Amino acid sequence: MVTALLAVLAAVALPTGRFMLQREREWELRLDLRLMRNAIDDHKRLADQGMIQVNLGTEGYPKSLEDLVEGINVVGQLTKRKFLRRIPVDPMTGKAEWGLRSYQDSSDSTSWGGQNVYDVYSVSEGKALDGTKYKDW
Repeated sequence: MVTALLAVLAAVALPTGRFMLQREREWELRLDLRLMRNAIDDHKRLADQGMIQVNLGTEGYPKSLEDLVEGINVVGQLTKRKFLRRIPVDPMTGKAEWGLRSYQDSSDSTSWGGQNVYDVYSVSEGKALDGTKYKDW
């Protein structure tokens, strides 16, 4: 009797635990994407204000995610402006590797043109709890 009860409890607890872990990783992915996209937007805003020297073809967007970490020279400041502390690890792949899109790429492009970083996305092929693909977030 006790063994059967424990088996039923274990059968309920394991899927619930997996569900909670996946939901936590999805929350972390959304947070990381928002963090990087805000950093890209901040860079673009400063470029549009003439505070950052813009190279031809970048449209004011950073050339790479590394530029956001290493920092950019801002007019009137002695130190570089850093937009990110580090490139986050994609919680779905376990790697600090992200799909990139440039301003010149189409919105559903899976290959980066290399001109600038306009958007980031997860390279995970997995599906979210709501049925959407992580790479489409």
